[in-house]
Amino acid sequence: MSIAQKDKGVWAWIPLLYFTQGIPYILVVTVSVIMYKRLGIGNAEIGLYTSWLYLPWVIKPLWSPLVDLNGTKRKWFLGMQFIVALSFLGIGLFLPSNSFFVITLAFFWMAAFASATNDIASDGYYMIGLTQKKQSFFIGLRSTFYRLAMVTGQGLLVIFAGFLEHKYGDNTKAWSMTMICAAVLMIILTISNFFVTPKFEVSQNKTTEKPTSFLEVFSSFFKKNQIWVAILFILTYRLGESQLVKMASPFLLDTLEVGGLGYSTEAVGTIYGTVGIIMLSIGGIVGGILISRDGLKKWMLPMLLALNLPNALYAILAVTQSTSLFAVVGTVVIEQFGYGFGFAAFLIYLIYVAEGVSKTSHYAIATGFMALGMMIPGMLSGYIQEWLGYDGFFLWVVIAALPAFLVLRYLKYPEDYGKKTNVSDAQ
Repeated sequence: MSIAQKDKGVWAWIPLLYFTQGIPYILVVTVSVIMYKRLGIGNAEIGLYTSWLYLPWVIKPLWSPLVDLNGTKRKWFLGMQFIVALSFLGIGLFLPSNSFFVITLAFFWMAAFASATNDIASDGYYMIGLTQKKQSFFIGLRSTFYRLAMVTGQGLLVIFAGFLEHKYGDNTKAWSMTMICAAVLMIILTISNFFVTPKFEVSQNKTTEKPTSFLEVFSSFFKKNQIWVAILFILTYRLGESQLVKMASPFLLDTLEVGGLGYSTEAVGTIYGTVGIIMLSIGGIVGGILISRDGLKKWMLPMLLALNLPNALYAILAVTQSTSLFAVVGTVVIEQFGYGFGFAAFLIYLIYVAEGVSKTSHYAIATGFMALGMMIPGMLSGYIQEWLGYDGFFLWVVIAALPAFLVLRYLKYPEDYGKKTNVSDAQ
């Protein structure tokens, strides 16, 4: 595709495509936790089984060449979005069954694999359809609509489920109807993407990055300079946060008798899904602006601190068991802003690690390690919480941040990497 064919209609399809990308991810990895908690599943089981749902994002590099070399990215993401819709419909229909936990987990697995594949195709479509200069320019719009999807999923849909819980007095019926509504939303978004996304892919195999054997692409990633230090950093960067994110909602939902704060489903949906996501977005935007102004080196340590220090506020809440709305909302606001702010540095570093001839595939591998760093600690989080209690668990979360700071001392990357002046206008 020529340069003249790029950058067409981007103000229409980028917001819609990335809003659609965010909905299944947030429902699979976060809303599933709240749903199973409200349906009586224990924290250990929730932490273990919902963390396994990260696996498709961990191993997606294994089938990313199939997306690259077969069909068009547009056909891939439209097909995957439809499968996600069917998966959510299956969850909604089978929640009232006696074996709902096993059956709905299977549908969540289907949605997770389809969502991970949708990510590959959507990101590839984004890189094909825009010049590199516009890719950088629209990264903010792309992220904003992804965050709006998180508000919709973790906020509005959870609030809707809480409303139905009170209306019917039946949590199963409430969540069944909520997931069916999520399926309808995905169908509407899929149809909208069909009409809005342009058919600009004529021969994607003739792009600048010629396909090579998968083994060659995969092995070249591990030949990069200082790659094992980089992988260790990627795995430990969110070691504390990866455990906190699984147990934060159960902590607010659990009763005071077991160490929780006794908040309602609607309250959790409002706090995390609206105020929390807004602060997460603001943190990410501010972080991106500062890195583009000063480069990654200046902000890496402050952003790593911003990601981890606020976790101590959860430990304070757990020790004091304060149910003050001001204290809880304040904790979430600070923690989510810090998460967004700190994640900006992490994202830029992942892009740096992927630099090179096969940067598309290498970025998929790097984000696979990122997902692995979320999956394994998350799997253990419920068992650790039940062993230590909420107060001991959140203290452990604070301690778990230390390895990333130790690895950071040995990390090497260009001081000015990420500066706006370094963005090329090529291709």
